[in-house]
Amino acid sequence: MSFKSLGLSEPLLRAIRKKGYETPSPIQQKAIPPVLEGKDVLASAQTGTGKTAGFTLPLLQYLSDKPQQRNRPIRALILTPTRELAAQVYTNVKEYSEFLNIRSAVIFGGVKQRPQVATLRQGIDVLIATPGRLIDLENQDIISLNRIEIFVLDEADRMLDMGFLRDIERIMKLMPKRRQNLMFSATFSKDIKKLAYSILHNPIQVEATPENTAVEIINQKVFRVAKTKKTGLIIKLISDGNWKQVLVFTRTKHGANRLCKKMISAGISASAIHGNKSQGARTKALAGFKKGSIRVLVATDIAARGLDIPLLPHVINFELPNISEDYVHRIGRTGRAGASGEAISLVSADETSYLRGIEKLIDMKIEVEIVEGFEPDPNASTEPIKPGQNRQRNKNPRQSSNSKNSNSPKNSNRSRNRNRKRRKKDNRG
Repeated sequence: MSFKSLGLSEPLLRAIRKKGYETPSPIQQKAIPPVLEGKDVLASAQTGTGKTAGFTLPLLQYLSDKPQQRNRPIRALILTPTRELAAQVYTNVKEYSEFLNIRSAVIFGGVKQRPQVATLRQGIDVLIATPGRLIDLENQDIISLNRIEIFVLDEADRMLDMGFLRDIERIMKLMPKRRQNLMFSATFSKDIKKLAYSILHNPIQVEATPENTAVEIINQKVFRVAKTKKTGLIIKLISDGNWKQVLVFTRTKHGANRLCKKMISAGISASAIHGNKSQGARTKALAGFKKGSIRVLVATDIAARGLDIPLLPHVINFELPNISEDYVHRIGRTGRAGASGEAISLVSADETSYLRGIEKLIDMKIEVEIVEGFEPDPNASTEPIKPGQNRQRNKNPRQSSNSKNSNSPKNSNRSRNRNRKRRKKDNRG
């Protein structure tokens, strides 16, 4: 099947050829025709499957086929959960619309709004946005969504994970009821289906290949290791292998910072990206990683969402995610476009249940190795640390029981609520 057979126009085909693509991916083959027909679409596709072109190409054709309106009101809105993904989608829209009379813009937080506002006031057809900045500008009467004809909700599962449901509902009320809706998600959970029913009208449901097949081409390996020896092991692997480009995942922002500092102390150029980093710092770190001046990029799941790093050879899970699907997203950063890729996970005793969940999801056993000098602790607990639960560092039981610590149910709940609010604020864009 060719892109031409999907019914795309010559200007779009020209842009596709310029990018070097010849054959549409499975999600593109399934999503583009119904979108061109004007139908609502609910699509399941992971990052790296070509999903962005799956909605961008038919969206651009729809807009270009209609006459331009006076003052160019915003006619298409693409909503993304993170700044990095918004920037990546914008790049795709710009490239695919090169030979069309289409204007686009991207808005997100973490940077000054003045340049974004200046672009918006010139008139645009397509807006790519994160929820926070979009709502901020709408509150200031700088943006109007009352002429939207196509609405795209990208990575809907991550939107829900980050607590954007209320923002989505608010944005929905700002748009006309009659419009075409496209929703892309890596999974079809109950919450996603519930959200889909509130947004989509008689949608066509399309799916790319099952989630586990995307990871079968990647060389996956587990190193069993004591929790306290993880940093030493990851430094050894990168140094001994002389790896030049490694994406490392941690669960927390503070963990990313700590690991980054230890990498630098060991003589390995590294940088961290997460929600506490400014957009400028995140952009600079990613640029350095892509050009090779930074060997290791340490990231949290949220910050790495939407990162497009061509031919990435190595991904390391310094800590396994407690959500199995996130493992698939993580290692999917490597092994793209037919290139080889390696995904390594450093697994301590308390992550055993996470590993079992991942192997069940991908329906395969991952090869396990133990490196001499970095053996796992035979006495370590295999019970995972629950989100929001801190290990008791104070070894004096009397002092621990009398102190007001985070293990008390009341303080633990408060801590979880604060973390949830802080995470949303850090990433609302």
